Amino acid sequence: MKTTFLAVLTALPALILAKPGVDQTIAQLESSNSKLLQYPTQFTQGIMPRAIHSHNDYWRDVPLLTALSYGVASVEADVSLINGTLFVGHEPGALTKDRTFDSLYVQPLLQILNKQNPKNAFTVNNTSPNGVFDTAGEIPLQLLVDIKTDGVEALPFILKALQPLRSAGYLTVFANGTLTQSAVTVVGTGNSPLEQVKALSPRDYFFDAPLTQLTDPSLNTTWDPTLSPLASTDYETAVGWSGIGNITDEQVANITQFVGDAHARGIAARFWDTPAWPIYARDNVWRVLLENGADWLNADDLAAASSF
Repeated sequence: MKTTFLAVLTALPALILAKPGVDQTIAQLESSNSKLLQYPTQFTQGIMPRAIHSHNDYWRDVPLLTALSYGVASVEADVSLINGTLFVGHEPGALTKDRTFDSLYVQPLLQILNKQNPKNAFTVNNTSPNGVFDTAGEIPLQLLVDIKTDGVEALPFILKALQPLRSAGYLTVFANGTLTQSAVTVVGTGNSPLEQVKALSPRDYFFDAPLTQLTDPSLNTTWDPTLSPLASTDYETAVGWSGIGNITDEQVANITQFVGDAHARGIAARFWDTPAWPIYARDNVWRVLLENGADWLNADDLAAASSF
């Protein structure tokens, strides 16, 4: 029997459906909303975590979520205690009644982490929670809380605000001589009161140590990760190189000294207030910091930092 060209054309759609290529199969599965493509922890599917700190994260179009979309593993919230409520913003003129520490950070994190930690027959024997990143559930999100008002007054309110995350077991905690890492590590900075943080037992609110003063005996503090998993300093004061021209040997030595002081104590190092412009100067500074051991890239431009 002779096969005509018309017969081939007529049968072609059926042949395509009977034996689709990979692109057609992907399209069919996605358009059908197939359960084969769904799993509980896929909120951050395909996002690789990066050691980037989202400076003033609340300035993003969508606080917290924008940072997570770039794989940023550290975010910063400036908080002000006013009439018993913790508001988030850089200065009083930027505050609104809706933008609170609870609404922008605590509740979204709780919802995300509940998604990443489903309760079912597969997870019944899990002993530690997943973090926010699907690709690396063991990596915690670092949440810096920069207190803008009186730290002694604000700290009890912050600790109370963290209770939903604490009750779910999502906070890194130091208790009974043991540091137990969990999905979120909260680090106080700004006006966070050192002595009150040192007195916390158990402790799930840590302290951002002074990177340039870790060896200063006058502070009468033993700096280690049970108190301070992070140490930070003002880049301009500690280093001062603009990123234009050549960095001096002395400036490089300052970076390596401060980073070395932190690493010798098991603490991560961060330099804030790095140059943002010109772009090539910013990139030069980022490169030198990373090459000399800085652990966190302090960034305002998350897109640039994530592709750096």
